[in-house]
Amino acid sequence: VTTFKTPEDIGSCLEKQVIGPTTEILTKSDFPLQAFKPKVQIPFQRLPGQCPRKVEIERRRRLYRSLDIAQLLSDEGIDSNELMPRHQEPDTMPTIEDKRDPIFPVYLPLKIFDNEEYDCRTPEEWILLGLEPGSHERKPVPGKALLPTDDVLGHEDPKSQKLIYKWTDVGVLDYDKETKLYLVHKTDENGLVRDEEGRPILNGGVTPEG
Repeated sequence: VTTFKTPEDIGSCLEKQVIGPTTEILTKSDFPLQAFKPKVQIPFQRLPGQCPRKVEIERRRRLYRSLDIAQLLSDEGIDSNELMPRHQEPDTMPTIEDKRDPIFPVYLPLKIFDNEEYDCRTPEEWILLGLEPGSHERKPVPGKALLPTDDVLGHEDPKSQKLIYKWTDVGVLDYDKETKLYLVHKTDENGLVRDEEGRPILNGGVTPEG
């Protein structure tokens, strides 16, 4: 009997072996799977004839995935780019003589109109969705954020007239209780949340070195 020796490039050999269809999730993601599951108020034990809990979760997940907030707002005649307050220039302000009624520009932030009464989760519960069972590293939570397309000018002057705001796929990293603001990071072209060196951003971006 001789000892079985594996080739040095065993990894590449396994990648070339395509046996057939698989249920393995091949797409890479920096988000945990449980972060995509909607919250349902349904008991775990259901009576015969009632919709099982897993089926209801999957139905709602597919429903929510089919909805686009930018399209929903557009259907109601709302331009997402006009939701962010801007600096008003007196020269460009419309007057009463231009139209029948005076036009008041957007000057109040969205957070004033935010209502948390019907939220299915608290901010802390949303952030904890990034923790996978048995892991101490908290991954980002997928979300949508209304952010400027120009990151440099957006940080310098968020209310600039030159900025264009669009709904962007982001990873939610952290939440500030005092300001009630979320810390988010834009996803790259592959839908991943990575830092400048291409490493996954974990634990809200706090490194072991602090």
